[in-house]
Formats: sequence, C-alpha cells, structure tokens
Amino acid sequence: MRASRSLALAVAVSALVAGAAGCGGGGESGKGGRTPSSAGSGTPGSPGGRTTAPDAWIPGRVAKMSVAEKVGQLFVPRFSSRADGLAKIKKYHVGGLIYFPGNFSTPAKTAAQSNALQKAADIPLLLGVDEEQGIVSRTPFITAFPGNMALGATRDPADARAAAQVTGAELRAVGLNLDYAPDADVNVNPANPVIGLRSFGSDPALASTMVKGAVGGYQAAGVAATAKHFPGHGDTATDSHTGLPVIKHSPQKWAKLDAPPFEAAIAAGVDIVMTAHIVVPELDRSGDPSTLSKTVLTGLLRGKLGYQGVISTDSLEMAGVREKYGDAAAPVRAVGAGADQLLMPPDLPRAYRAVLAAVRSGKITEKRLDESVTRILKLKQRRGLFQDASADPAKAKAAIGTAAHKAVARRVAEHAVTLVRNKDGLLPLKGKKVAVSGPDSGRLQAALRRQGVATASPGSADVTVLTTDNAGQATASRIRALGGKPVVVAALGRPYDLDAADGAAAALAAYSSSGVSVDALAKVLSGAAKPVGKLPVPAGGKPVGYGMTYR
Repeated sequence: MRASRSLALAVAVSALVAGAAGCGGGGESGKGGRTPSSAGSGTPGSPGGRTTAPDAWIPGRVAKMSVAEKVGQLFVPRFSSRADGLAKIKKYHVGGLIYFPGNFSTPAKTAAQSNALQKAADIPLLLGVDEEQGIVSRTPFITAFPGNMALGATRDPADARAAAQVTGAELRAVGLNLDYAPDADVNVNPANPVIGLRSFGSDPALASTMVKGAVGGYQAAGVAATAKHFPGHGDTATDSHTGLPVIKHSPQKWAKLDAPPFEAAIAAGVDIVMTAHIVVPELDRSGDPSTLSKTVLTGLLRGKLGYQGVISTDSLEMAGVREKYGDAAAPVRAVGAGADQLLMPPDLPRAYRAVLAAVRSGKITEKRLDESVTRILKLKQRRGLFQDASADPAKAKAAIGTAAHKAVARRVAEHAVTLVRNKDGLLPLKGKKVAVSGPDSGRLQAALRRQGVATASPGSADVTVLTTDNAGQATASRIRALGGKPVVVAALGRPYDLDAADGAAAALAAYSSSGVSVDALAKVLSGAAKPVGKLPVPAGGKPVGYGMTYR
C-alpha cells in the first residue's frame, strides 16, 4: 500500500471513530455493491429471460421465506453426528454446519454424509471447516501442507494459490464448500499465542500478496474463502479463546499495518471476512469486541473498505465474545453490528430464540435481516450450490492425496526452508557424521539417511542438528548442553527460536513439523536442494526478506 493511501485511510478511520454514534446501516450500496433487481423473483433457470444477473432471483426468494427460516440462515453451528446435523437443519433451518475431526470418516463416507445433510435442507448448506493447513488442520485425510508462515517464506503468491487450490479441491471432493481460511493477520508480536505461524508474516505487503493468492486458489476450487480476523489479530499477547485481547493501534498504524491484507482480500473478491474478538480502542471507544462493534463492522469494513460480502463472526464459543454480554445477547449484538453469519453458538436453541425474538420485537429490523440473508444466498449462488452442492462418494478417495497434489506440497515445503546462518560453510552436511536431537528427531534422522547423510550417536558425530518447536529462550541452553561440537539449529515451529540460537554454527527455519516439511529440511541439510526461502518475520538477528543459499 502506498503511504498516501494509508494516510487517507487513517484520516477516514479517525473521522469514523470521532463520529461513531452516527454510523449508518450496512446495506448493499457501498463500493462494488449492487442491489439485485426484484424482477428476478424465481429460482435459477426460471423462464422469461428477465434476470440480468445470475443472482437476480434471490430477493424474490428471500421475500418468500418466513422470519424463522431467515434467522436460521445466519447460523453455522457444530454438529456431533449426522443425526444431530439433520435435526439442526429441520428444527432451526440453519444456513450451514461446521465440520471438526469427529465429523470425518473415510472420504467416501464423508461425502455421503455431506450429501445427506444437503438433501435435508430446503436451501443448500454452507458446509465449512477450519482448514488453514499447518497448525490449524481439522481434516484428517487431505494432502498436508505447511502453514501460512512457510508460504510467506516462499514469497511466491503462486505457491499460496496452488496450496489453497489443492486444499479446496480436496474439501470439495467430500462435499465441503467453505473454508475458514486464509488468515490475513500481520503477526508483528513474537509472543502472539493465537496467530504466529498462521500468519503469512510481519510485512503487510507480503501478507497482502499471499492472501490474494490464497483467496484465488480456494475460490477457483469452488470453495468459499474467508479472510480473518478483522480488523487484525496480529499484535496481541492474549488468546481470544480464553480472554479479550486489547490492541492499541492508532488509526494510522492500523491503516498501514493491519488493513492491507484485508483490502487485498476484498479486491480479490473474497467471499467472507471473519471478525476478531478483540478490542481496538482507537478504532472503537465503546470497549466492545470488534465482533460486536457497529463502528468496526458496518462503519469501517463496509463503509470505509467497501466490503459487500458476507461477514462471519469468529466462534461464539470463545471467551473474548462471551464474557461481556453472554450467549443470548452476543449473537443479537453481532447482527446489530453488521455480522451476517453467526458461527458456532455455544447454545444454538438459546441463540436462535434470542435473534428470532429480536427480529419480532423490532430490535433487529426485518430489512436488516433480509440484507444478511441476501448476502448469504448470493454467496451460495456464487459457489454454485443452487446448481449442484453434492459430492460423488465413489470418486472422493481418488481425488485426495494424488501424486500431483503431493508434488505441490513438496514444492511449497522446499521453497519455504530458510537459511539464516552458515558459519564457515558448515552446510550442507553430506560427507559428515550427523547426530539429531530435539522434537521429531527420529523422523529427521530417517529423512537424512534417505538423502545419503550418515547419522551417528552424539559422541561420535561431527555435527549435531538440534530441532526446536517453539522452544523460545530455552534454545540457548539446549545448544550449550550439546557440548563443543558444531550445532545446526532447525526451527520446526516459530522461527523466533532462532533469536536464541547465537551459539549455533548454522541456523534454518522450516516453519512446520509436518512430514513434508521435515523431508524438505533434510533435502536442504544434505545439499539435495538449495535453501531459497526468505524470512517472513525478523528472526535470528536478521530482517524480513533475509535468506542465504549455497553456492
């Protein structure tokens, strides 16, 4: 983002906060928005030729729905079993369901379950999952990729797009059509307990480029993408699952640091933006979490950034949104703030009744409700769900973990490995006897042997590779405990471990302990592949963008 653009946005935000009490409602009339013609009031494929856009029929469909059906479209709850999911569809008319590991079986059985759920719904369901890859992965059988920070280290949006497109294609093969990814937070706080490796990095320009690539990849696969967590969760030391973080960014800092990836996602046509359960006092002085802030959602996201798609809350089970208002009031306030989709209410019956009562009492107007339902149905139309939301159970297994998909994962993992120190040309290791210590040492040792590296006991080795996985300052003491032989530190988690690796002769970051990343690290350590990654965050005393390679 150019400095002048950041300044203009910051000025607008400052004005918004100053006049927060006057925020208007969030209709379809912002940048890029268009109110559908009511003439197209039929269903897809209606005769007459009067519709001017594929979704022009949607307002007519919304007008025919009952208030109870409309309220149901806002909710995306958990479900414990197929029977539980079917019950929620029948009783509460839910707009979608979110899958967790317990909802998956084999690919074929998962696809059949998704089909059964869709068949029970009058309006196609958004069947979603929180599948970011890396450390946030809910789908047990898909091709495994390293997470966003590893992708940030590749600095190649084509890698982000390819990883997202493979993930999206495999999700769609089992009937899932919504992924709550990618993470658009700019992680500038090394102590951040909830984002970290989920972020593409600490550089807003890099994060913007990679977010745009990922959004394009998911949506090219027919899966709705979600940019999260607005207005930006990257500078906190509090986990919003267990508390309410406060981020003290000024409007100017927010516009320069946090906003660009969301602007990039919006420009890329992202289907959903997810809210953050955080307080940003300089953006909204009420003290409410952003999920419940009309100033942030309607005024800032819709009004200033011009976003006209679906706004989803983060999970309503999290402490950051529950502790101030409770489980009945929070969803009502979220809708009032501008949210369209209410994710994972801890008590669906209570939340549903509360929103329904708010509409019937006029606290939430039916016009406001119709805006959300219209956006949700437009999203379902855009992803082709009204045409065909089904999966083919007979083909599901063959579509997952293909040789081509695994090749993409290997390529991404190899592109990510970042070398930040190589004293006296210690690396590559081929020709040396190597001991391996630390987390996943057995897997790395086996991977090194496959690359022709001789492994040995610590006493007889020439060099020791010490793996770390979010060890922090303990890294330094672990290096000292290995004695006087040269040590190579390889960070399999957050690269910030390298900040405590001054005593190591060589230092690398793989950003992931997944099998594909361990194999990629072994290839770089052995010299079978050259390190080409660049730091997406400052680490090991080196700035963003730093990375060494072999001659």
